[in-house]
Amino acid sequence: MKIVVLPGDGIGPETMAVTVDVLEAVAKLHQLPLQLMHDIAGHLSLKKHGATVTPALLDKVKHSDGLMLGPMATYDFKDESKGEINPSKFFRKTLDLYANIRPARTYTGIPSITQGFDLIVVRENTEGFYADRNVESGNSEILITPDVAISLRRITRSCCERIARSAFVLASQRKKHLTIVHKHNVLKITDGLFLDSCDLIAKEFPNISVEKILVDAMMAHVVRDPARFDVIVTTNMFGDILSDLTSELSGSLGLGGTLNAGDQFAMGQAAHGSAPDIAGQGIANPFSQMLSAAMLLAWHAQRSNNANYLKASQSIEASIEACIKQKKITRDIDGSLTTAQTGKAVLENLI
Repeated sequence: MKIVVLPGDGIGPETMAVTVDVLEAVAKLHQLPLQLMHDIAGHLSLKKHGATVTPALLDKVKHSDGLMLGPMATYDFKDESKGEINPSKFFRKTLDLYANIRPARTYTGIPSITQGFDLIVVRENTEGFYADRNVESGNSEILITPDVAISLRRITRSCCERIARSAFVLASQRKKHLTIVHKHNVLKITDGLFLDSCDLIAKEFPNISVEKILVDAMMAHVVRDPARFDVIVTTNMFGDILSDLTSELSGSLGLGGTLNAGDQFAMGQAAHGSAPDIAGQGIANPFSQMLSAAMLLAWHAQRSNNANYLKASQSIEASIEACIKQKKITRDIDGSLTTAQTGKAVLENLI
């Protein structure tokens, strides 16, 4: 397996460095032919090449099996004509990574305001209210007058059906329960199309129990009783907000891994941002980046039919859980270790 590694901005180089150590260790432990190809994107690339993402980098990524993307300083990149491209959006859109998979679970030893839970949010990744990816011209926000602005929402049947199918497949592998989140009472046409698509795909999975919940009610239900849910599927913006909520309910955004997957390619990406306020201090939590790497290995295991990649993925997850139980963790989740020390602890717990 060839993985392109882009450390990113802010805390990215710190969390990615220990993640690379873990990937190399599980590759050796499980005898995986894993090749890590290092490159740059974001601010480093902008300074060196005049663009946050270059055509050469895209070509390298397209000829690999997966991508590990570190957190990027997204809000710094405002003008694509000056090379300031949002790398995360760019790869999701260019590689058609339509499924954003965001697990969230509680861990023994990490304080949480709720009872224990283990769920997955499946978020459509390529359209919806996101103005930077739902029209060909690149921006669907319109300033009518200095005091009037319009933002368009694109919802297509094909995108709804494929994200629904991804969620139903996941549900069939877990507790066979799927929750569809929408706002059909207000967005009657677009969320109506989304619900119709989900209903169509549901016919292919008669063994899956399905419930539909309005997005505002869903937020209340998740805070009150997250253990009620297993796999959740929704449109882009609702999924973005809901997945951050569920990750934080688990104890920290630093505990949430992310996989952006398409039919032929996938990208592991930490759930959090670049956190420039703590960059360089060696205190960033690397677990989100590591869990994203584990998800990428599991995705490749299914695609390649090689169980050793799944074993490697499970090794990373089990080691992180062991570190949490041992309190060998960073201070954001009530520990005292540095990023590097936490990475070393994960290596020591790998089996």
